Amino acid sequence: MRVLHIGKFYPPFAGGMENFMGDLLPALERRNVYTAALVHGHEFGKREAYDGDLAARVYRVPSYGSFLYAPISPGFALALRREIRAFRPDILHMHLPNTSAFWAMAIPSARKIPWVIQWHSDVVNSDIDRRLGIAYCFYQPLERRILKKASAIIASTPPYFKTSGPLSCWREKCRVIPLGLDEHRLKMPNNDLENWAEGIWHPGRTRIISVGRLTYYKGHEVLIRAAANLPETHVVIVGEGDRKEHLRGLIRQLGLGGRVELTGFISDETLRALLATSDLFCLPSIERTEAFGLVLLEAMRYSKAVIASDVFGSGMGWIIGQMETGLLVKPGDVDDLARALQLLCQRPGLRKRMAEAGRKRFNAVFRIDQVADRISSLYLEMQGLQPQ
Repeated sequence: MRVLHIGKFYPPFAGGMENFMGDLLPALERRNVYTAALVHGHEFGKREAYDGDLAARVYRVPSYGSFLYAPISPGFALALRREIRAFRPDILHMHLPNTSAFWAMAIPSARKIPWVIQWHSDVVNSDIDRRLGIAYCFYQPLERRILKKASAIIASTPPYFKTSGPLSCWREKCRVIPLGLDEHRLKMPNNDLENWAEGIWHPGRTRIISVGRLTYYKGHEVLIRAAANLPETHVVIVGEGDRKEHLRGLIRQLGLGGRVELTGFISDETLRALLATSDLFCLPSIERTEAFGLVLLEAMRYSKAVIASDVFGSGMGWIIGQMETGLLVKPGDVDDLARALQLLCQRPGLRKRMAEAGRKRFNAVFRIDQVADRISSLYLEMQGLQPQ
């Protein structure tokens, strides 16, 4: 079986959807599903290949910046038509939201192929970036058409499936299959990297790490303000994004230089070393745009207790068991987050029990091989075949 995945970007671009695709496609290959990916190039105007690109079956269409978080890629339609002709897929697996995937509706050869929609998130009418609500008026008709045409839709968690407005009309063809990660890719750091990471953390303070794009819905401002009330902590925030200078200014304003640090972009190896040597992980996202929180799985794989926002309808509350694998706090509530952080700072035994429970939940639910089994079975079902 041949499956062409259509996504926004692909590793080494750092992002939750991208890490999932980067782990899923090799796992599907191990199940005799021949895969390829059509994505945007994440370097301005470039289409070059990278090591590990599935023997050059990852095709990157040049992009020229973005508009409202959507890549600008005028050549995507032509590339999709060409890739369908060259790869001859049996199924198109589209990872949404992604405006470029809409081109499939205009290409006759694409319309003849069954579609799977991996529904990573709704386009949320944000209270922070109100431009999205205006843009969604134009996006929504195309979204409805692509969902209508799809043979199957994959939602990542039960809460998101139940609360998604766009999916409400198509529930009969939806399946809930969680996202997952390859634990073998997320290796423990070697001695040199571990020693480097130990040198980053301040001695005697609880080590708190947060990882994510520095953008409007991630809530890093909330974490920074909460840390101002916790002098016994050292917070490291890993990521790049349009809010970087704003966050730097807030750190200076609150006098938190040295206690709260922005690392910017760092390599996967150094990120894993910081995760492995941290005490706990925090994901303070404040809107439902954070549909799943794949980075929570990375923290759980490294046996870390986690704190995340209990955003209504998001998958974060389903991933984390309250007082089992971590703590859930009110979105945007600085005091509630500070109390949760302080509790886990003061109770290392509780932190350890949550960390162990989180690792067990990762192994039981979120390993990429388990996810690939369910997705490959869905492919077979769509083709009228039975799993062997």
